[in-house]
Amino acid sequence: MRTICGIDLGTQSCKLVVYDYEKKNIIAQSQAALDLIAGNDGTREQKAQWYDEALKICFDKIDTKTKKTIAAIGVSGQQHGFVPLDNKGKPVYNVKLWCDTSTVAECDELTKAAGGEKKLIAKAGLPMRTGYTAPKVLWLKNHKPKAFEKLRHILLPHNYVNFLLTGEYWAEYGDASGTALFDVRQRKWSSEVCKYISPGIEKYLPPLTTSEKTAGKVNKAAAQLYGLNEGVIVSSGGGDNMMAAIGTGAVRDGSLTMSLGTSGTLFGFSKTSVIDPTGNLAAFCSSTGGWMPLMCTMNCTVASEELRGLFGMDLKAFNTAAAKAPIGANEIVVLPYFNGERTPNLPNGRASINGITTANFKQENIMRAAMESAIFGMRIGLNEFVSLGFKPKEIRLTGGGSKSPLWQTIAANVMNLPIRILTGSEAAAMGGAIQALWCLQIHEGKKSSIEALADEHVTLGETIKPDKKSTTLYDNACAVYLRYLEALSPLYR
Repeated sequence: MRTICGIDLGTQSCKLVVYDYEKKNIIAQSQAALDLIAGNDGTREQKAQWYDEALKICFDKIDTKTKKTIAAIGVSGQQHGFVPLDNKGKPVYNVKLWCDTSTVAECDELTKAAGGEKKLIAKAGLPMRTGYTAPKVLWLKNHKPKAFEKLRHILLPHNYVNFLLTGEYWAEYGDASGTALFDVRQRKWSSEVCKYISPGIEKYLPPLTTSEKTAGKVNKAAAQLYGLNEGVIVSSGGGDNMMAAIGTGAVRDGSLTMSLGTSGTLFGFSKTSVIDPTGNLAAFCSSTGGWMPLMCTMNCTVASEELRGLFGMDLKAFNTAAAKAPIGANEIVVLPYFNGERTPNLPNGRASINGITTANFKQENIMRAAMESAIFGMRIGLNEFVSLGFKPKEIRLTGGGSKSPLWQTIAANVMNLPIRILTGSEAAAMGGAIQALWCLQIHEGKKSSIEALADEHVTLGETIKPDKKSTTLYDNACAVYLRYLEALSPLYR
């Protein structure tokens, strides 16, 4: 028996699956929790050492016999995180994460250096947002000059896991395109943007490889540490959204996936680059050879999780209570910006509960409003997709929130599209595994396409269809949400 392994290094945990691609089933999986360093200034960081430890824990939970069947590994990682290493591959500072909003000044500095946001989008395809990697690198230069002097390698989290496995430095187009250091049209590092940070910074970026190629092989040290066979193929991997696109089968032109996790994302595959002049849709490359326009909110399940903790309720009780409230939550609106926000661009945003009266001030209304706010944010992205010519037929739902029947129906009715549920729960890790299989087959001289592999190995479950009456009620509720957003946004800019 030969298997493939998918690794997903997320914000809250590292997950691992071992997949028997001949019998089409996951035969082993494991998980290790990750901590978070948070500050009131928007700081959200982790330590690279935690990734080392989490990866070791995940492999240690898999029995030795199973690990010896692994022929290829594909790594998914949270996008945009800045892993700064010295010339020996050791961290010079913490990993600044996608949800870190402490780099507002650096975004402004880089935008000014480029001559404004429109010119920046024209040059590289992306505006400067706090979520992206480029302002994090400039932040290190501005705030930690001694660490910046030692900097020799700029990696993303998934690149770092590849490095732990192979000892080699590589990047691929998909995750690289989310750094804002990359020219998404030309598919290369942007020398001009790099110079805005510091002369010579481009040489610290890893060489680029295409999605179907290897990022190296498991070396002797990693094989001994994790209990793997030396020489196991490691595919190029990609960002978690790029891998989730593979893991949900969104690998053809016009297909859409919506992920409901700590962050919320809506993304689709395109054969050609999609540049949004507003910057609300990120003009990313895919990890399958095309492009992947994406909209991201930094606060998706965050509001419901924070309120669930405040009320001392488990997940089942929270969902049951929220289901008792009507569509629109009796006019209570939650703006869920606990971590600032990326779309809309409100890095200094704050969460709020609005529309409270003595008549509607009930737990169930607040809970439902929190859940609805996550999907209202996604609807803003859907409107952008449609305005740029996308014609979506259905949305494939993934992420932790996708397991909630209430969220499934809210999503179908707010987006007014059929929602397709996946039978598996680890889309990003499975996407990594499927990409690894693609890489393995090509490496062995076989004909292989990512589209055919996605069709074969992505399993879809039921379809949740929108209800006409409910979609009308949600149109009205979303309009109320947008009025509060418009009114309060000036406070956070």
